[in-house]
Amino acid sequence: MKIPTMLKHKPVIVSENYENVDGRYAYQSDAKGLSLGLAQWNDRGKVDVSAKVWRHTGEKWSRQSEELPLHRVIDLAILICRTKQHFRDAYRYPKLYDTEQPVIDRVGIQGDAMTVAVCTDNENIDEDIALFRDALAVDDEMLGERFAVLSRILKEMGY
Repeated sequence: MKIPTMLKHKPVIVSENYENVDGRYAYQSDAKGLSLGLAQWNDRGKVDVSAKVWRHTGEKWSRQSEELPLHRVIDLAILICRTKQHFRDAYRYPKLYDTEQPVIDRVGIQGDAMTVAVCTDNENIDEDIALFRDALAVDDEMLGERFAVLSRILKEMGY
């Protein structure tokens, strides 16, 4: 399925077969494509690049398609990696996190730090964190493959 080019987001680089590799939703996904392009929120004279996940209902392009600035995509990747790293050792804690210190890390970015923490405001955190850990475990091989690819590409780029 071809990603639309007549909408506000203007695709430049695309993956039009994303539905075939969308994790556990592969070959059954409504996320039909990914694109990097010119952001839909661009103002005259100001151009931002964004990433977009294109969803299709089977009949039309969905309003649930998401567009994110590239730095947010990378920030999400950082959050995912740091979260996955936390759960490697979470078994040490009775509640899967340090209840006295729910902040997992502060990742330095742009002269400040992105806080990575367990959401203790969630009234069901004890149950939800266990479900989250179990879901991560189910997806371990799929995520591990993507981490390895990302690591290889970052190394090729000199990072």
